[in-house]
Amino acid sequence: MKTILILIDSLNRHFLKTYNEDSWIKTPNIDRLAKKSVVFDNHWMGSAPCMPARRDIFTGRLNFLERNWGPIEPFDITLPEKLRENDIFTHMVTDHYHYFEIGGENYCQLFNTWDLIRGQESDPWVSKIEQPSMCEEHIGRIRLQYELNRMKFKKEEDYPSPKTFASACSWLEENKNAKDFFLMVEAFDPHEPFDCPKEYLDMYDDDYEGPRYDWPDYKPVEESPEALKHIRNRYAGTMTMMDKWLGKLFNKMDEDNMWEDTMVILTADHGHMLGEHGYMAKNYMQVYNELAHLPFIVHLPGDSKAGTRINELTQNIDIMPTVLDYHKIDIPESVKGCSLTNLLSGEDQTLRDVVLYGYHGKAVNMTDGRYTYFRAPIKEDNYPLYIYTAMPTGFRKYIGKERADEIDMGRFLKYTDYPVYKIPINYENQKDGSIKYIKESLIFDIEEDYQQKKPINNKAIEKELIDKIIKAMKDSQAPGEQYERLGLL
Repeated sequence: MKTILILIDSLNRHFLKTYNEDSWIKTPNIDRLAKKSVVFDNHWMGSAPCMPARRDIFTGRLNFLERNWGPIEPFDITLPEKLRENDIFTHMVTDHYHYFEIGGENYCQLFNTWDLIRGQESDPWVSKIEQPSMCEEHIGRIRLQYELNRMKFKKEEDYPSPKTFASACSWLEENKNAKDFFLMVEAFDPHEPFDCPKEYLDMYDDDYEGPRYDWPDYKPVEESPEALKHIRNRYAGTMTMMDKWLGKLFNKMDEDNMWEDTMVILTADHGHMLGEHGYMAKNYMQVYNELAHLPFIVHLPGDSKAGTRINELTQNIDIMPTVLDYHKIDIPESVKGCSLTNLLSGEDQTLRDVVLYGYHGKAVNMTDGRYTYFRAPIKEDNYPLYIYTAMPTGFRKYIGKERADEIDMGRFLKYTDYPVYKIPINYENQKDGSIKYIKESLIFDIEEDYQQKKPINNKAIEKELIDKIIKAMKDSQAPGEQYERLGLL
């Protein structure tokens, strides 16, 4: 049995025609996959952003309730390990350079082999002591390392996402006669900076003449309407370039008739705000549907069930048990996600009443399919809050040094006997770590108000949602202080 998992960073669901027929962004190859696959309409993120989402996918558990951005823990039972234990060869192709920074340890190393494509964002790739001239007039971010990296992009084939899919095609060619494998292909695009050849901007009739703007800041919108239109065009162009090269992977599958015996899963880690609700980017605002409601497309061998749509609540933690189940491997007891194989085979099945999602130390969010509920911290200091980890690394740094005398160590996690550090923290210090943008708990009826523009104030509904969120947190084995922090005791 063969599985290909395609994980696309910052891919906005509402820009895909399979979810929004009025979308203006061109993604013919994702559309092509959707037509021969099962499309899930109610799929949600778990933890955010990048590395927390990947730990969810690798372990089948929610990361954000117990820790921040960080590595695979020594007590984690992971998808690549279980596959390898059962003689399934695993390979990863990725241009997601965070795997090789502090805080991204132990993910790639779980695979039999892996290929890192260099050059995205701040990847320390091009090494040059003499600094290049920097663009003086610009909007948003500009970073020295990316200015160095992008000097290597002479033609489209030099960009990291095209190189990623080209590498995946080469791997499939080398291994086209294999009977069993798991291939994970990750594209960083359309993550910022939104950089692509001019021809892709021309597809969207971009006529912007202002200062350079390809890397938005993580803050509320301050840009002119012209600049905002341009950055959206850049996102669209980068997404279309990624889709073109994804199509080459699908062409390779056509060539070798791989659709007959291969499951293909396509999804995202999270979305990206492009001015919706007055915000750019992610991480600091409430987790609106643009960020949390994700594409999830599953191709079954032989195009089985093509055209089927499933509305059951699903989540990123379901990927691990689904892949294991497909390969007839027992699902570990630690896994909190659900196998989707029965749903995919056409059976009616209710997997869960709600899904939880969010960022460590911020609001805990939930949806039951009708409502979304953002449960905010009740105190300005966000206390009590801890990180539980046996490997105290976070986003490009070690964690806990500032309050080392307050760190405890013990067997604090219910699902493992492995001792962990219990590190006190008030705010997750990644960009704006405060809670100033998420102070208010909000309820939205997404059947009536999917854009989440009109919060509702109904104490009876809120009581029902509180009961659901408490139950879901207990089922997820959330640390006890989370209930206190959120006023749920």
